[in-house]
Formats: sequence, C-alpha cells, structure tokens
Amino acid sequence: MEFFKIRRDIPFMRYALTFNVISLLTFLAAVFFLATKGLNFSIEFTGGTVMEVSFDHAADVERIRKSLETKGYHDFQVQNFGSSRDVLIRLPLAKGQTSADLSKAVMTAIAADDAGAELRRVEFVGPQVGRELAENGAIALAITALGIVLYLAFRFEWKFGVAAIIANLHDVVIILGFFAFFQWEFSLPVLAAVLAILGYSVNESVVVADRIRENFRKMRKASVNEIIDNAITRTMSRTIITHGSTQIMVLSMLFFGGPALHYFAVALTIGILFGIYSSVLVMAPLVRWLGVKREDLVKPVREKKQEAVV
Repeated sequence: MEFFKIRRDIPFMRYALTFNVISLLTFLAAVFFLATKGLNFSIEFTGGTVMEVSFDHAADVERIRKSLETKGYHDFQVQNFGSSRDVLIRLPLAKGQTSADLSKAVMTAIAADDAGAELRRVEFVGPQVGRELAENGAIALAITALGIVLYLAFRFEWKFGVAAIIANLHDVVIILGFFAFFQWEFSLPVLAAVLAILGYSVNESVVVADRIRENFRKMRKASVNEIIDNAITRTMSRTIITHGSTQIMVLSMLFFGGPALHYFAVALTIGILFGIYSSVLVMAPLVRWLGVKREDLVKPVREKKQEAVV
C-alpha cells in the first residue's frame, strides 16, 4: 500500500556524512547529560513509601494530587489501584523521616479534603530493590541488543547487525539523554517504553535492510549508493503510514492518559521520532561505511562447465 508515491529516488547517501555527524553530536550530548546530571529515578529505584488508601466513594485522583502539592510534596505518584475507590500513593522519604511519619502527614492532608479516606496499608520500598530493578533493566537491555545483532547477522549479514544495533542504541541513549537533561522522572513504565522502542526501532531497520538486499538482486548495474537510496525511498510510504498511526495512538496517551502515563508516552514519542531517523539516516549510512557489497547478500551463480562432445 502506497499513499505517498515518490517517483524519483531521494539521494540520502549524498548527505550521509552530514547525518552521521549530527547523530554523533546528538549522541555525545545525551551521554554528557547522563554523566553530569544523571537520571531522576522514581521511588521504585531509589526507595520510598507506598500507601494504599481507600475511599467510601470513587476517588478523585486529581484532587489528591493537588492536596499533596499544596502540602509541599514532590516526585509522588497517585493512581487508582484495583477499583475506582482504591488509590495507590508512592512518595520518596525525606532525610530522617520514617514511613510512619510520612504516611500520617499524608493522611492528614488527604483527610482535610475528604473525610472518607481510610489508610489500608503502608509499605517501605528499600533502595536495594531499586538496585535490583536497575540491574535487571540493564541486563534486559543487553540481552535484547545481543539478540537483535544475532538475528540480523543471521538473516542478512553481520554488517547489518552491527549497523542496526548502533542505530537502535543511539535511540535509547537519546531518550535517556532527554530524561537526564529535563530531569523527568525515570520510572518502571519509562523503562518499559525504552525496551519497547528498542524492539520497535529494529522493525524499521529490518524493512530497510530487506529492501536493500532485494535491490542488490534486482538492480544489477546500480551502485551501492543508488541501491540504498532506492530502498529508503521505496519504504517511505510504509514508514509514514506505520509510524504516523503509532504516533497518533501515543499522542492520545500523552494528552489524555493523565500523569500516570505521561512520561511513558513522552519516552515513546521521542523514541518513535528518533527511531525513524536512525533506521533511515543512521543504520543505512553505517552499512555503506562498513563496505556492504552485492557479494555479501547475493551468492554468485556458478555455471557448470559443459563437457565437449567428441
């Protein structure tokens, strides 16, 4: 299906060096902010208090958030839990503060606005759990990256695997760089979004790589640059339709999903935009720099010598 028919191939490879320099500078900026500012981890990673509060009516989550903000609380999470009457509140502990003191102060603030609030349970999430979550997330990221390289190397050629994983990790680091620069809260949903983008981005790389391989078989007299330009141009209609549809869904979560889904949707939005860029303007040029050629993807046909008939 092609809604956007492009008749002439766009010379992407003519500007490959420019795109790669822009990507490198963006990547280095993200690494700089990660190293200097670091991520603003949520209490799942840093430790804090988890409170379950029940109401005798449907809880007004937005009203609870405003009550906590009025009392000077920051970096908290409020969301429905199980039913519309139950609310889960996560807050970081201040220095020298206990979970009992914090829960008592929070319940006082909530009860001032709604006398029907009842505290069901209070739990402390220690930083040890946070370290385990961070380590497991890093392991999941490494295993996913390794799997992508092996899959592309097996399906196409090792140069595609190396180029694709560099492009996809480029997306991941830039997402983390945004969160470090703006000090947005990095929570488990955001980690899930980062892992989702890593898998989502490789899909576009596979499509472009598959078209490059097909062009090597069909365009026998074309140069490598012409083959890659044609592959990218011929997949642009699919890219616009697929990523545009996905982005509409993600934007609906961003604008209407509320605070619980806000940063999850932000991470996906950044990842989708840079995923398109990296698959087309990072992965493809890297494949060219690595020296891909027709012999890598198309096995030469060996002609059988015919024996002379005496």
